[in-house]
Amino acid sequence: MKKIFGWLHLWLGIISGLVVLVVAGTGALLVFEEELEHTFRSSFFYVEVPENASRVSLDNITAYVQQEYPGHKIFQMAIEPEADRSIIYVLRKGKVKELKNQLYLAVNPYTGKIIGSQPGNKRFFSVVLHLHRYLCMGETGKVITGISCSIFAILVITGLILWWPKRNNRKQRFRVKWDASFKRLNWDLHAVFGFYTHIILLVIALTGLVWSYKWVNNLIYLAFDGNTKQQKIVAPESIPVENTGIAYLEKILSTTNERLTYEGKITIRFAEVDSLAVSAAKENRSRHDNVSDFLYFQAGTGKLVKERLYDNESAGTIARRWIYPIHTGSFYGFPTKILAFIATLVGFTLPISGFLIWIGRKKKKPVAKAKKKLPLDKHPNPSVQY
Repeated sequence: MKKIFGWLHLWLGIISGLVVLVVAGTGALLVFEEELEHTFRSSFFYVEVPENASRVSLDNITAYVQQEYPGHKIFQMAIEPEADRSIIYVLRKGKVKELKNQLYLAVNPYTGKIIGSQPGNKRFFSVVLHLHRYLCMGETGKVITGISCSIFAILVITGLILWWPKRNNRKQRFRVKWDASFKRLNWDLHAVFGFYTHIILLVIALTGLVWSYKWVNNLIYLAFDGNTKQQKIVAPESIPVENTGIAYLEKILSTTNERLTYEGKITIRFAEVDSLAVSAAKENRSRHDNVSDFLYFQAGTGKLVKERLYDNESAGTIARRWIYPIHTGSFYGFPTKILAFIATLVGFTLPISGFLIWIGRKKKKPVAKAKKKLPLDKHPNPSVQY
């Protein structure tokens, strides 16, 4: 059986190795997306808070942004609770799935002026995410990453079987022999590090299948709700009212903070169709990642139309919301992110070390045939014991 699993592990690894390398490498970057982006582009996300700080009306800022970019449609704006944070707008035009048609803007909430802008296809982490999910190849890339992700899950399981030590060989399988030859060290890095991270890597691979295959996504709802009917988050119908003179975006912001008193980022999003309500999602930072409550408002008046709270969701929807933080390692903050980062780095090295193991075996010289033993009386030196 080990020979069969070894054959599977080898050839499935060769087939999927390059894709796993790309997906694991980009995944490692995405674990700390927010921290890295805020560090290297701090001027985009942070502003100086003036003395006697007073913020410009959100309605005025939004009107100004729309005036500056008439060819785009404002899709959403994100307002952080911290005083020194900029407001991030996302604008769209044309085919929304194409990165080049998305535009990110940072606006100073105290001056109402645009700090900077960046097209989606030039935003580093937008490209990294597109590469991670689609290999920058659209739906074809999604199919390839889905197959490779499935193969990687099999590789983790077969790798564990191949790693499983015999009774007299256990110590070797749990530690790396750093002073060994390159071949031995490479094998240890592949097998030992693979063992210590195999559970995390398997969980990441299996949760990744949720985005690749609809039937995997449906299994979550079937397991927790008893059916595959998903409760999609869709804004309710609400006819907008024009020329009311009401700063309705400010009203939406204040109402959201009054009804949802915890601290968290508020994302106000406009529907694709004008006849639908404006949504306000607030992240609950007192709980695990990806917990948000939704409120829906009438455009023009800021009248609350509907609320959709996390605790009232179905068990299947709540379980589905857990998938993202489990996949990224963000469900318990920084400690679990570090574990996910280390595991994905190991996952990134596995195709490389595995390939080197395979090449090393191919180049191995055939063992010379043992010399035929001669009777001692006919041997040129009978005293030598062979």
